[in-house]
Amino acid sequence: MDVCGWAGTLLILAAYALQSNGKMQTRSALYQWMNVLGAAGLIINSGWYSAWPSVTLNVVWLAIAALALWQNRRAAP
Repeated sequence: MDVCGWAGTLLILAAYALQSNGKMQTRSALYQWMNVLGAAGLIINSGWYSAWPSVTLNVVWLAIAALALWQNRRAAP
């Protein structure tokens, strides 16, 4: 479970760092997938440890990233 949590943390932090330094655009599928997978790892870890506020935050985080992926796919020519 700890591996899921740490992997999720690293994915979300890496996505944020890359975006903040202009290396990745927020509309890119890679950025959104890093957030989806990172949030999923944190949901698994937080749920295992019954950290419900963290589960809630990451469910919303995952939903936002998934919605962005869906909207970007629909907008693509």
